[in-house]
Amino acid sequence: MWTDGPLCYGGDYNPEQWPAQVWSEDVALMRQAGVNLVTVGVFAWSRLEPAPGRYTFDWLDQVLDLLHGGGVRVALATPTASPPPWFSLAHPGALPVTADGIRLHHGSRDTYCAATPAYRDAALRITTALADRYAHHPALAGWHVHNEYGTTCHCEHTARAFRRWLTTRHGDLAALNDAWVTSFWSQHYSDWAQISTPRATQYLPNPGHLLDFRRFWSDTLLAAYTEQRDLLRAANPALTITTNYVLGDWVPVDHARWATEVDLVAVDHYPSAVDGGAEEQTALAADLARGWARHAAHRRPGSPPAGGAAAWLLMESAPNQIHTAGRMHTKEPGRMLRHSLAHVARGSHGAMFFQWRAPVGGAERFHSALVPHAGPDSRVFRETVALGAALRQLSEVRGSVEAAVALVVDAASGWALRHPGLPSALPDYHDELAAAHRALWRSGYACDTLTPGDPVDGYRLLVLPALYLIDDDAAEWLRGYVDGGGHLLVTYLSGVADEHARVRLGGYPGALRELLGAYAEEFHPLDAADQVRLDDGGTGRIWAETLRLTGADTVVSYTGGVLDAMPAVTRHRVGAGTAWYVSTRLDDTSYRRLLDTAARAAGVTTVCPDAPEGVEAVRRRDGAASWLFLLNHTDHEQRVPASGVDLLTATPIERAVTLAPGGVAVLREHKG
Repeated sequence: MWTDGPLCYGGDYNPEQWPAQVWSEDVALMRQAGVNLVTVGVFAWSRLEPAPGRYTFDWLDQVLDLLHGGGVRVALATPTASPPPWFSLAHPGALPVTADGIRLHHGSRDTYCAATPAYRDAALRITTALADRYAHHPALAGWHVHNEYGTTCHCEHTARAFRRWLTTRHGDLAALNDAWVTSFWSQHYSDWAQISTPRATQYLPNPGHLLDFRRFWSDTLLAAYTEQRDLLRAANPALTITTNYVLGDWVPVDHARWATEVDLVAVDHYPSAVDGGAEEQTALAADLARGWARHAAHRRPGSPPAGGAAAWLLMESAPNQIHTAGRMHTKEPGRMLRHSLAHVARGSHGAMFFQWRAPVGGAERFHSALVPHAGPDSRVFRETVALGAALRQLSEVRGSVEAAVALVVDAASGWALRHPGLPSALPDYHDELAAAHRALWRSGYACDTLTPGDPVDGYRLLVLPALYLIDDDAAEWLRGYVDGGGHLLVTYLSGVADEHARVRLGGYPGALRELLGAYAEEFHPLDAADQVRLDDGGTGRIWAETLRLTGADTVVSYTGGVLDAMPAVTRHRVGAGTAWYVSTRLDDTSYRRLLDTAARAAGVTTVCPDAPEGVEAVRRRDGAASWLFLLNHTDHEQRVPASGVDLLTATPIERAVTLAPGGVAVLREHKG
């Protein structure tokens, strides 16, 4: 496993974009920077197979030998995310079709349909050729299959595959018609051939149809991955095999489900906020990855993650830029180090980037790189060298992240909440998840992420942000958790529908009415500029509800308007535990206050109670040993009570550590 040795450092290396004389310089610079792992060949299909069945591996032979001689390990990629021009010309039926019925053309990456036999066969042929030649090359640390699975298609190949998937999921048409409620708008199906993909239509599409299509694509892309994985595994069972998850609500991939099929969860993360939101997004992405990593099953025999932790890897990030809508924001000095160590603090076994050297042309010619256009005599490369040194100094860090709070996350709920027929277009699943995580992060609480049904031992507080789909098993899982003494905080739009997106009757949230001791009989969606006032001085936005109490107590009420004096936040004692319900999107200050109240009631404390505002604290522990990461996200010096040895400076800390503006410290804490 890549996680058996030093922290991984490096990124995507694209030597095919450069003349051979640059390769030796690259290896020398990698050694200078402390790079020890690079992905090679991820977009090189046209250079590896310039014509069907004709392979040109001589350049790759040279590159792998150079890297091995320089002590740099290789994650050799299968280049199947970017088929070459000859493939698209020979197999036009494998080009993707949009929901509007428009067939796309070659000229970018990801221009293929993963449901087409021609594409899958070609992908396996190039994978076989690579495995036959390189499976035992001494440079190889493992395989990087494909790149950022997430493309969809609406072609006839997809429609046929979708129908086959539906027969497996539902069994017969009667079950499908029931699940999709096809009696509405005369959509009852009497023959499987009548079902196609959810193409663009006159008005609102069927929500069950859309939801199953997202599930189908997750399974289809996973099958494309496992085909390659199994072939590579047979060629050399000793090598680690993974693929890089791309994050975003547009991605039709259930990453928790996929995690059972990879040796190592690897994620790409590109924050979109340029202010402190980038740090919030970094923390959430890392916590999600760590949650998925607990599902990983195919670990190398005899090599569990260090200290029993859920190891994962930041596979891609941007070294010196934050890519926002319409522009690229240059990261301030020190921010690359801080973002990278924030991931390591939360369990990443290193920091990898896209890309090693900035290209002279191509669509992403201005994408961030460890070696920028200015070359190695640059601020960016000097920070690259400094980060490599820092990662080497943290080689002893291992173990689990300490967290007694967890967010419950469900990909299908996010997909279901994208349906255009909801009472409001404003609620966004990822925004709800981020708001809850942000409130915990700003207050200093460490947070794990779970999927419904995961073990909950050790978690004193579970938070459910907009868990729209809850099946009977998940509802029972939550009831058992609270009855056994757990504390649960549920937000609006949770438990409204079952696993097929059918609304549960009797009041919202139907799956959790008894557990919460309250239900909503009406929704009150708000305009983007509207707010509701609360009697504790806070405000709510996006959503409000008419709540009826059936055992719960009112914690916060609405004030003014049609909901005046009615409950907004409730609390219900159930068995040995407590269930809270929040019927509106609280402002950030109110959300923090409520979650702090719930956490303290559950007996949860912050990671570093005396850390000042703006200093992020994360603790990793392995048995009696512990390491405290402190990251100063402010522009002024901060002093944090702590003791131990700062691994980054080898400085003993007796009572407190002083962090420079934007500075970091990683303390091996004193035992005791």
